[in-house]
Formats: sequence, C-alpha cells, structure tokens
Amino acid sequence: MGFDVPLRPATQLGGDDAPGCGPLRGARQSGTLPLRQQIYEQVRSAGHISRAVLAKELEVSPGSVTPLVSDLLAQDLLYEVADDSQHHGRGRPPVTLAVNPRRGLVAGLKLSDHEHSAILVDLAGQPVASATMLRGGGVRDVAGLLDEVETLLAQLADAAGSDAPPIMGLGLGMPGMIDHASGHLRWSPIVSDRDLDLAAAVTDRIGLPASVDNDANLLTMAELWFGRGRSLSDFAVVTIEYGVGLGLVVDHAPYRGGHGYGMELGHTKVQLDGALCRCGQRGCLEAYVADFALVREAPIALDGTLPPRGEVLQALYEQAKGGNEAARAIFERAARYLAVGLANVSNLFDPRRIILSGSRMRYDFLYAEEMLAQVPNLTLNTPPPIEVNAWDDLVWARGAAALAMADLTPRLLA
Repeated sequence: MGFDVPLRPATQLGGDDAPGCGPLRGARQSGTLPLRQQIYEQVRSAGHISRAVLAKELEVSPGSVTPLVSDLLAQDLLYEVADDSQHHGRGRPPVTLAVNPRRGLVAGLKLSDHEHSAILVDLAGQPVASATMLRGGGVRDVAGLLDEVETLLAQLADAAGSDAPPIMGLGLGMPGMIDHASGHLRWSPIVSDRDLDLAAAVTDRIGLPASVDNDANLLTMAELWFGRGRSLSDFAVVTIEYGVGLGLVVDHAPYRGGHGYGMELGHTKVQLDGALCRCGQRGCLEAYVADFALVREAPIALDGTLPPRGEVLQALYEQAKGGNEAARAIFERAARYLAVGLANVSNLFDPRRIILSGSRMRYDFLYAEEMLAQVPNLTLNTPPPIEVNAWDDLVWARGAAALAMADLTPRLLA
C-alpha cells in the first residue's frame, strides 16, 4: 500500500472531497481529551460529518456539541459543507462539518544520509507542496543540519506560492535516538553533535514550533494517520533503510518507551561479539540486515569492483537476480536475520499486524516466502499477519507532517 496522493496547489485548498486523516478512535479512546478537541479531531478523521452523527460517535448529547461547534466555526477551525450525497428531494441539502484547510499549513521533513524529503500539508491533511534535496552523504554538525532544514523550508514555501496559508508548525525526523517528548537528540549517525535539544535548535533557527522524532516513528505516524493503521488499535511497523527501525502503536497512539528512546529494533543483539554496527557496538540486527551490512558484504559478490556508493545495492540485487550465487547468499542471510527480528517483535508485543516497509522492499529476497515461513518457527505464539508495503521517500515526510499536526492541535484549540 502506498500513499500516492496528488499535490494540490494552495488555490485549490478547501475542496469538499477531503477523505479525512488521523486515527479512527472511538469515544472511549478519546475520552481523556477535552470535548472541544474530541470534536475537532473527530471531524478531521471523518473528513465530513454531520452534527448529529458527531454527537453519536462521541457518545454525548447534541446539546453538548452545538456550542462548541459554533465556537470552532467562529474561529475558522471548522467550516460547513453542503452534503449533496444525502440530498434526494426539495429544499437545501444537509450540512456537514469539515476542518478548514486554509487556516494553516504544517511542514514535514525527513532527513537522511543521502537525500532529504519535505512536504507541506493543510490542516485537513491534504498535500500542498513537496521538495527534495540530494546531499553528498557523511556526517555534519547541527549548524549544517539547520542550514539544510532552512533550505528545504524555503523550497516548500516557493512551491506553495505567495497566497498559501501560513506555516504553523514543523515536524522533523531522522535516524538515531530522539526523544519526541523533550525534543532531545541523544545520537544520530548523520550528525556529529550529541546530547542536544534538537527541537529548540530548530525552533530558534526557523521561528516555528518544531516536533522531532526518530524516522521509524515517522513511518508509523504515516500509517496511523493516512494508511491502514488508522482503524487498528495496535500494530507494528518494521522498516529497512540505512538501518532497521521499529514503530509501535498501542491504543491508537505511538508508543516510544519510558524515556522516549524505545523501539530500537535495529540495535537489539542477534549475535554476541558479532559484526560491527555503525552505532559502535557489535552484533546488532541492522549490522546484518540493513544497507550497512549489505554494502559491507557486496565486494565478495562483485569481485571487489564496486560501483558508486548509491548504486552498490542495485548492482548487488541485479547480480542476485541474474544468478550470482554469492550475491543471492548475501540477501538470503540478511533475510534470515530479518525473520529473527520479526519473530522477536511478535514475541514481545503480539501486535495485530506487522507492516514491513521501506524502499528496500523492492529487494524481494528480504521478504521471500521462505523467509516469512521461518517466522512462525521462531515464535511461541501465532505471529500476526505480515504485510509488505513499498513506497517512495515522500511518505516519511508525510509522517513528519502528521507528527507536527498531532502536536499543533492542542495548541491550536487552547
């Protein structure tokens, strides 16, 4: 499943066909939130909804909903839409509520080793503009990182046009150990600085509220807000890129661990005193599965002659498909370790579904039928369904935008 949603220019914001976005929670899951916020989020997730259905979904009286809806309409956070689909006779068609997309925009940025991606979405969750930036790889300091963030935002603003609504917040994700709650970056393989308040640094530079998170959690947010995970109370997302990431949703919300640094599946140990990982430790899962591992082994299959760095994996894959046994063995070994990782996720969390995602899913040796068949043999319980989802890099940025919207909503409604 992908997230292939066409971009709409700012002049087309506010269309009446918004499909809705955000978790599809029931009243019991939303009950701890203020009723005003419950109303706004229920309208946003539905796309369009009448006042009567809204009250029914939230399990409150229509009289409780009416004054709060009026307040949200007065603040231009909601607007009314004629529902022609329910109009079968004379008179005016019924009126439904929708989130006002022209109230503002949020930006989502995903930073990585070799390419950054960014997107602007309106407050109804619909894409408005996108941008990408190629970079030469390597580690940079936080000042260099902020320069790239600033450049990406400028590209987004240019693409949206001068009449676009204001940008009200920014979500940013990248690999490493990041505490979303505090905005603290402990470590990242793409930044030389350690133990810094990344969210504050971004806000100071660009002048917008910033939300930061691990890049695996961005993918989880994308599934939770825009994908099949919207209606699931719990699920796990395992992603393979330059590393191995895990995102976990519990009770319709991301779970990040007691200190915000949890779900580091790639750095669980699968081999004592094993291969060196880029984190500096040995025996990590991603030292056997991700790009770091595959590129390390590639010279064995490619006779020591390597193409440019960005083309190594594709060359290795083409050799494997072409019958090169050494190349095939490299992918199959990585797949066996991935089966161990998926079995561990099943044993630890027992999710309703595991979504195996990432652009590396085009390398089908990693999720071959033989690999997936090994997972039940490594679990004590019956493993959940495992879905494979390949997409382009923009979905990470959409997850970052969802992160920004989730954090912006309480401030917007305060």
